[in-house]
Amino acid sequence: MKLTKWNPTNLFSDFDSFLDPFFSRKDFLGDEMQFNVPAVNVSETDNAFELEMAVPGKSKDDFEITIENNVLTISSEIEDSSETAEKNFTRKEYSYSSFKRSFSLPENVKSDKIDAKYQDGVLKLSIPKTAATVKDAKKIKVA
Repeated sequence: MKLTKWNPTNLFSDFDSFLDPFFSRKDFLGDEMQFNVPAVNVSETDNAFELEMAVPGKSKDDFEITIENNVLTISSEIEDSSETAEKNFTRKEYSYSSFKRSFSLPENVKSDKIDAKYQDGVLKLSIPKTAATVKDAKKIKVA
């Protein structure tokens, strides 16, 4: 009888490598299935907050932007289906994608003046600040 060294952590890597061919196949979830939320950049200028969201492949009508209780919510839901009407139909394809992102707005914004534009796969929102927020910087002398 031959003795072999046993490492219990190898059991998990062996199991993972056994499942890889099943779950890493391109057709397991399909080409259209996406499990992500769009990336967002938020920046601040003297007069406004600027929000940019990467959402390629959509149109401006695909977005719903709402403000409720000082929370800005951007969402999208798209369902597309196509069916082949050939004899011996064996496959029906559809795709569904949705996301919802919410952002708490500070009290110093003009929520009724928000401007949204969609261009080249990027949704851009400009959220202007109230006039009381835009102040000149004050220099304080240390005694």
